[in-house]
Amino acid sequence: MSLSTDKAHNVAHVLSEALPYIRRFGGRTVVIKYGGNAMVDEELKAGFARDVVLMKTVGINPVIVHGGGPQIGDLLKRLGKESEFIQGMRVTDSETMDVVEMVLGGLVNKEIVNLINRHGGSAVGLTGMDGDLIRARKMQITRDAPELQAPEIIDLGHVGEVESIDASVVDMLVQGDFIPVIAPIGVGADGHSYNINADLVAGKVAEVLNAEKLMLLTNIRGLLDKDGNLLTGLTTERVDELVADGTIHGGMLPKIACALDAVKGGVNSAHIIDGRVPHAVLVELFTDEGVGTLIKCR
Repeated sequence: MSLSTDKAHNVAHVLSEALPYIRRFGGRTVVIKYGGNAMVDEELKAGFARDVVLMKTVGINPVIVHGGGPQIGDLLKRLGKESEFIQGMRVTDSETMDVVEMVLGGLVNKEIVNLINRHGGSAVGLTGMDGDLIRARKMQITRDAPELQAPEIIDLGHVGEVESIDASVVDMLVQGDFIPVIAPIGVGADGHSYNINADLVAGKVAEVLNAEKLMLLTNIRGLLDKDGNLLTGLTTERVDELVADGTIHGGMLPKIACALDAVKGGVNSAHIIDGRVPHAVLVELFTDEGVGTLIKCR
């Protein structure tokens, strides 16, 4: 059998495996948090854009929420401003917030939109301020220590959390066959803009849109057990057990919490997938094996 025939058989096998998933997810919404290596490696970026366009072409509605922490840090450094983090969150004064809005709402958002459009899609960029999409409230965190008489309230500046989502503008774009690309910036009742964690925004958008799936792209294989084996097909109850016994800890906790909240809020499944794998979104969506950790209600 010639090499070209082998290749043709492989393509046919892939398409036949994908067909049931295309039928199952047709007309449904998939919210993807886009970040990590998939957002900086040129080959992975192009692959991601093609994957999103393919999803839309076969009748699935992708909605993209993106991060941009490294890009924000790079520009701040070039401007001579040091980045300060507390409990993993960037302290964001008014000057830093100007940079966040410029990078997330301008440079990064428009780059993703342009990339998708160049690969045959019709993407439209938004921030949470457009159409009153994301209403935010100022995030309050505290620090407790034995020497303190009461917990200390730490002011992170313009760092927010999601108060509410009005997804009507996103619905309008989806129904118009556009691909929404959302920067995680919200506006508070005080009129100030707030920088919000992209995972949290993606999870809340998925809930409000009654999405079929929430996909969180990461720079790791997914959720691992204590022996380093990939865990998948998890129920929310099993995830709670893994948090309780310490298997899930550290920096993975906020991402897992976001996935759990989305699933408990009505999203059919959440996926923590390895964005370093070429075409990770399609592999997770259209194959039996997948490429990360799947979490479902039951």
